[in-house]
Amino acid sequence: MRRPPTPLANEEAPASTSFAAKYPGAVYAVRRLRTDAERAEAAALVQDRQRWLTLRGLPVPAQADVPALFRDPHTTSAGLFEDGKLLACMVPARDPGLSWGEGPCLRLGHVHTLPEQPDDITRLITLWASDFAARQSLPLVRAEILAGHTLQAEPIAALLRRLTDMGWDVRGSGPGREGDRVARLELAAEHRPRLSTLISCQTQAPHLAAEEGSST
Repeated sequence: MRRPPTPLANEEAPASTSFAAKYPGAVYAVRRLRTDAERAEAAALVQDRQRWLTLRGLPVPAQADVPALFRDPHTTSAGLFEDGKLLACMVPARDPGLSWGEGPCLRLGHVHTLPEQPDDITRLITLWASDFAARQSLPLVRAEILAGHTLQAEPIAALLRRLTDMGWDVRGSGPGREGDRVARLELAAEHRPRLSTLISCQTQAPHLAAEEGSST
């Protein structure tokens, strides 16, 4: 499943993303979660998101304790903040290649956003990830999202349509890194010089994924 590039790929601001035109300077920041308080806030966000998903009959990870992962100080986690408020958390890693992809990439693991929020948060992460990967000389961003049913079934189909509109390509489905069934997503890296006026990047180059030799 592939869609043509959206205006976002050229960093224009269509009506659906007018939030980007409202601010003369960067009010969003992506930075590493460094303190116990920040990691605890991320773990609480994950728990809130998983509770929200469960109440709607949507899948949550069966094999991994994701809140514990974010509480672990050894996890190289990062967060998207707006004026100090945590909007989303994730685990970015430089990956030599997933089993379903070819070549190195920036892997976005365990992306969680605040529940009951608009797609703007996901759009911001998409813009940041494509630019960050390009600045690390990585050609692609890859991610996985849980898919308990076929990709043509709702509500996963609607989510995938929104993601492809943002520039992601769907590369099928299969077992994920933790064993759950997932949809596989790929995003082309792209330098976005003007993005710093919206999102400041305060995270360092991602470490090489610890699962380098893993096939899942």
